[in-house]
Amino acid sequence: MSNIVWLDFNDAADQPSEHQPAKPTTQEIKQRLLERLPDVLGSLLPRGVTRGSQFLVGDLDGNRGKSLVVELTGTKAGMWIDFATNDHGDVLDLWGQVRGFNRHSQFPELIADITQWLGDPAIASYTAPTQPTVPTDELGQYSHKWDYTDANGKLIACVYRYDTPEGKEFRPWDVQARKMAAPNPRPLYNQLGLKTSHSVVLVEGEKAADALNSAGITATTAMNGASAPTDKTDWSPLTGKDVLIWPDNDPSGIEYANAAAQACVAAKASSVAILQIPAGHPAKWDAADAVALGLDCGEFIAQADKQIIKAEAGTIPTFKLGELLDDDSPIPADLIAPRVLTPSGMLVFGGAPKVGKSDFLLSWLTHMAAGAEFLGMAPPRPLRVFYLQAEVQYHYLRERVKEIQLPASRLLLARENFVATPQLRLILDEDGINQVIPAINQAFSDGLPDIIAIDPIRNVFDGGDGGGENDNGAMLFFLSQRVERLRHAINPEAGIILAHHTRKLGKKQFEEDPFQALAGAGSLRGYYTTGMLLFRPDETRSTRQLIFELRNGPGLPQFNLDKVDGEWRPVETSDRLVNQSHGEKLDAERRRKQDIILQLIFEEAAQGRVYTANQFAEAFEGKAGLGANRTINERLAVLATKGYLKFFRDTDHYNLPPLVRSKYGYLCVEQMTIPGSNALNHETGEFIPSQIPVLPTHYKCPQTGAALPVENPNIWIYQEDNI
Repeated sequence: MSNIVWLDFNDAADQPSEHQPAKPTTQEIKQRLLERLPDVLGSLLPRGVTRGSQFLVGDLDGNRGKSLVVELTGTKAGMWIDFATNDHGDVLDLWGQVRGFNRHSQFPELIADITQWLGDPAIASYTAPTQPTVPTDELGQYSHKWDYTDANGKLIACVYRYDTPEGKEFRPWDVQARKMAAPNPRPLYNQLGLKTSHSVVLVEGEKAADALNSAGITATTAMNGASAPTDKTDWSPLTGKDVLIWPDNDPSGIEYANAAAQACVAAKASSVAILQIPAGHPAKWDAADAVALGLDCGEFIAQADKQIIKAEAGTIPTFKLGELLDDDSPIPADLIAPRVLTPSGMLVFGGAPKVGKSDFLLSWLTHMAAGAEFLGMAPPRPLRVFYLQAEVQYHYLRERVKEIQLPASRLLLARENFVATPQLRLILDEDGINQVIPAINQAFSDGLPDIIAIDPIRNVFDGGDGGGENDNGAMLFFLSQRVERLRHAINPEAGIILAHHTRKLGKKQFEEDPFQALAGAGSLRGYYTTGMLLFRPDETRSTRQLIFELRNGPGLPQFNLDKVDGEWRPVETSDRLVNQSHGEKLDAERRRKQDIILQLIFEEAAQGRVYTANQFAEAFEGKAGLGANRTINERLAVLATKGYLKFFRDTDHYNLPPLVRSKYGYLCVEQMTIPGSNALNHETGEFIPSQIPVLPTHYKCPQTGAALPVENPNIWIYQEDNI
């Protein structure tokens, strides 16, 4: 036994094996961390929350807050920054900072710690989840979840309900975009059921829809219930369906039912009706409550009263030539003769700013309300007129109406028939329409209005997602989904008058086709029955021209008019004879440069770019026909003196670079905005981009040229009378 050699394997060197996998590289370890990034962050910083494509936490110690931001997706996944300390780095830096390793002096220990957490890649490898992760935030665990699918059962979105101490809250999750937001457009609930049913009940909320579906009645809801924006919802699954809307028993439920009904009509549902909840039911009583009470909901629906919004249509009416020839019934009387405004017609009244549109319109409408002729235009009787205007405040509106010269014998009629709003600050979107409809109904409780006038389009315009009033698609949306809906809800036979602004046209273009000057003219001209333009051919004179374009009758000759002794009258005029052509060219060129400069400043600001006068002149030298740097600066100086341009210096308020050697500040035009941060919509739970209004702080004194502080930035004052 003495020749036996005992070996201590505890002291043996590591034995290499050809089967042992190679150690992962640093890049491979980093990639594995990124593949498991949500788990990594949950382990390192368990108090953090996920918001869309970012992970938020207070600091590297893991305290609650939003100062430290980690990107979750895209090429910047794993990159982080602490805005409080300006510390930043990648996912390896984050691991080292949180776990206490110095990446430079303790790199092997850092990699070993990560590898130990990841586990042996030879034993198990992690596969990134293919299903979208559930959104998490400070609300805690959700209490209920509803899936929104398409007609083939493919998941589109989820809605999570959270029961918090402050009450219930909902969060939508866009499956495809993988973010906490509603899809665009928003789907309807239970599309698999809608696919096979001709009759559908539209309710508020998934709970009520599930209750009716469990009772054998096909039901759906729009995402967010009564808070759902009807213009951002895809109602197409209801095309060709018989739709009954069952609202909650409260005012908001009734308002939503009316808005949803119009959306169903626009989606070409076969029929649309609103269920009238019988008296005696408690507030907020809904379909889920009915099922819980054990009601026979099918019988309840059959017996309940209903407000018919759209009856099931028959075939499209057609007429043979003989029928048209043999019909000798009288033509409906014009609302305003001769064929200026016909029943169910639409008149667009255009003109440049400060040409006198509102003053002309106010005089014209009050004469129609009095049953009096106005410049050759006559009503068949005193008309009921609702004037929705968004420019003149109450005190100045009453000042203007006292200047109108009506025949004494007609004044009493006009006092009752003409109803106007003071300056309204609303948009004719879903909420705006739902405010205006009851206001008009209340104003004419004893009858229906004959004319609904809106002045101007720009201040109340809602083009959906299509853009501004210069966009033809957005204009068509406004006319068909907003104006027509308003008329249909009030009086389908009412005439509509829309006041609108015009854009600059060259002299030759205007002479050939003046109505092309209307902004969004492509859609407007295909929609209106009458166009009218109030035009000042010579900016140095007060004489205007009134131009007509009629679709329902023979053309009317244009004529000159002016306001003389407070009354609009036809006048004779003579054009300037000396250097007429040269003078008009100079006028047109000045107006062109003015419009381009103002539009450029407005559009650049909307993209987040603002300029001082010198910066603007340098940036746009030789562009858009503006000429040289000096020429642009001269035009900017003139526009500032006249009040078209003002300035703002409060750069900190807008997170802009500080001003350096600027006498006046950054350029500002009326209604200018710059992009703001994304804001949480507490009703829908989604993050939406915002625009911040830019208000002037200083203006150029027209007498001294000094920069003076603006007294009221919300009121834009021009320094000349004729703009």
